Amino acid sequence: MVHYTEKLQDWMLPNSERPASRSDPGDAAQQEAKHREAEMRNSILAQVLDQSARARLSNLALVKPEKTKAVENYLIQMARYGQLSGKVSEQGLIEILEKVSQQTEKKTTVKFNRRKVMDSDEDDDY
Repeated sequence: MVHYTEKLQDWMLPNSERPASRSDPGDAAQQEAKHREAEMRNSILAQVLDQSARARLSNLALVKPEKTKAVENYLIQMARYGQLSGKVSEQGLIEILEKVSQQTEKKTTVKFNRRKVMDSDEDDDY
């Protein structure tokens, strides 16, 4: 019965918190690499952003994770090339968010397809 409850508890955990399966060592290595990459990203962002900017970025991650990833990549790239002169404030992050939004802006188009059922206008001969 203990084995069943352990499986049930593992099943109830989100995917990121589930223990790695012991049968596939490549999977464990891959998860370890992802974990190290996430730690490295977080440490770089902690050095680059001030507290209010980090809070805003984490709030954005809840709503738009793809936009958050793009902003994080942009900030990390700027930090690696030395383009940042100190910590980015919340206002600076807002400006970066506006830049990223303009670059990734999608234009919405609406196209109406009207059905031509029993349309007598086409058959009129004048």
